[in-house]
Amino acid sequence: MRILLVDDHAVVRRGIRQILADDLPASDFGEAGSTQEALERLAEADWDVIILDISMPGRSGLEALKDIRALRPHLPILVLSMHSEDQYAIRAFRAGASGYLTKESAPATLVEAVRKVEAGGRYVSATMAEKLAANLTMDEGRPPHESLSDREFQVLRMIAAGKSVKEIGFDLHLSEKTISTYRTRLLEKMNMRCNAELTRYAVHAGLVE
Repeated sequence: MRILLVDDHAVVRRGIRQILADDLPASDFGEAGSTQEALERLAEADWDVIILDISMPGRSGLEALKDIRALRPHLPILVLSMHSEDQYAIRAFRAGASGYLTKESAPATLVEAVRKVEAGGRYVSATMAEKLAANLTMDEGRPPHESLSDREFQVLRMIAAGKSVKEIGFDLHLSEKTISTYRTRLLEKMNMRCNAELTRYAVHAGLVE
């Protein structure tokens, strides 16, 4: 099995690699520390599974997921994220993920998830299965943040975490003007007037830790 690990932290990639190598000793691994590097590695070789973080600087993992899907429609992609399922799993599956797992999961669960998606299945926890079934098929009655684009949603969460426009721009490798535009759009879509209202909403909805 050829597995491509996509995460901007080298220590995290090494840890994932070691966990999988212990239970899947015949596997070959590749690594990428950014979305662009992942696409380059994808063009260089064939892979059986991609393990993808969705919180990376610049072009996000969710955007990378869509790019990968466009290039390799049938390639299994397992999202491994620090964010809880409630915050990102539905968006990840809509973007084409084959599975979603948090970085707090046990090593054995990671191995199980990789095997399942590589075999053509989907991996999602039992607690998330019912939410996915409801949210992926229902358009009415969805919470306001579901109308946001992936980047607007990311900016919402960062504003709610107390970051300034300048700090968000630095973290995402985008200009302050671009971040201000995203902020304006999400305020309009959420029908809110200021950061305080966005923060209260995000905390109440469980969108921030």
